[in-house]
Amino acid sequence: MKQVSFSVVLKAEPEGGYTAIVPSLPGCVTYGKNAEEAKKMASEAIKVYIESLRKHKEFIPTENSVLLTVVNVKTGTKFSFA
Repeated sequence: MKQVSFSVVLKAEPEGGYTAIVPSLPGCVTYGKNAEEAKKMASEAIKVYIESLRKHKEFIPTENSVLLTVVNVKTGTKFSFA
C-alpha cells in the first residue's frame, strides 16, 4: 500500500478540542478532544475521502498543489483576539 502525506491544520476550539482541516481535500474536516486525537481522526477522514474519490473515479489531489502562507490584514478597528 502506497503512503502519502497531507498537511493538516489543527485549530484550537474555544470550548476545547481541535478542529482538523485538510487544505488539499476541500471539505475534509474533523474534530478531536485533543491534538493527538484530532490527528488520528484526520487520518481516518483522509482515508475515507480518498476512497470516495477512487470510487467515483475522480482526481486525487496532492500536496504539490498547496502553498501554505500567512496573510497580515489591517482591520481598521480595535478588538481583541482570543
